[in-house]
Amino acid sequence: MTNVLTAPGTDLRAALLTDAAAGLDLFPGMGLEEVNARAGLQTRIDAKYLLTPDVCAAFLAGLAELGEWSCLEIDGQRRFRYASTYFDTPDLLTYRQHRQGRRRRFKIRTRHYVDTGYCAFEVKLKGAREATDKQRIDHPRAYADRLTGQARRFLEDVLRSTYRMSAPDSLAPAATTSYVRHTLVQRTGAARVTFDTGLVCTAPSGQRVEALPLWAVETKSDGSGGAAERLLWSLGARPLRISKYCLATAVLNPGLAANPWNRALHRWFGDRAGHRDRPGPR
Repeated sequence: MTNVLTAPGTDLRAALLTDAAAGLDLFPGMGLEEVNARAGLQTRIDAKYLLTPDVCAAFLAGLAELGEWSCLEIDGQRRFRYASTYFDTPDLLTYRQHRQGRRRRFKIRTRHYVDTGYCAFEVKLKGAREATDKQRIDHPRAYADRLTGQARRFLEDVLRSTYRMSAPDSLAPAATTSYVRHTLVQRTGAARVTFDTGLVCTAPSGQRVEALPLWAVETKSDGSGGAAERLLWSLGARPLRISKYCLATAVLNPGLAANPWNRALHRWFGDRAGHRDRPGPR
C-alpha cells in the first residue's frame, strides 16, 4: 500500500502538518536492542526545545532528507506511553536545588513504560559541563508510585558515591508526568532525538493539568552540536530550560517560584500556568 507521505505529488511538509507524528513513517525502524547498543547515552549532553506542529513537521522532514535516522520500533509500534513519578521532600529539596542552579543536583523518579510494562527506578544527576548522568535499576511496576527498600538503598549508594552525601529523608511522590514519546536514532553516530507530546501533570491529590499541544523535542548526544541541532537552529528554534518535573511542580503549585522555567512554563501551559514569581521557595 502506498504511504500517503511518499506518494507521488505529495507536499511532504503540508502532509505532516495534519499529523506531525505521521512523519515517523518516513524513517526505517530500529529495534530496542540496537537502539541501546548504538545510543544508550546514559551520560549525555541534552538540549531541549518546544516546537509548534508546523516547525516539528519541518524538522522531521529535514531529518528524513538526511537519510541517516531510524525510528525506535517495538513489535511494530513507534509511539510509546511514558509515566514518571517524581519523589521529593516535603519542602521540595530537589526542586529547590534545580531552581537555584546548584552544581550538585539530582532528581529521583520511577519511570513506567506503559506499553511494554517495564518499570525502572532512576536517579538523574548533573555532572561535569552540565552533562546528565542517569543511573537506574529495575523496579516493580505495582510500586511505581512508591519507593521500595531496594530503591532507597540504590539511591543512598548513588548519592554517596557521586556526591558524598546521604539520601534525603521523608521522600514521597511529588508529581507524575505522562506523555507519548517517539524516538529517532542516528545510524551513523550516537545521537538520539526524542519527541514528546500530550503532557499531563498530576499531583498526589489527583489534580491534573494538561499542557498545550506543543512538541517537546530533546536532542541527546555525547557532545554538543550535530545535524539535528543545526537543523533546529535553521528553523528558528532555540533551546529552552525545560524540566518536566520542575514544570509539573510549578504548574501544580501556582504560588511556587519558578524563575528558570518561566518561558517554557508560559509557552507550554499558557494561562493554565497561573504562576507568579516570588523571592524564594514556598
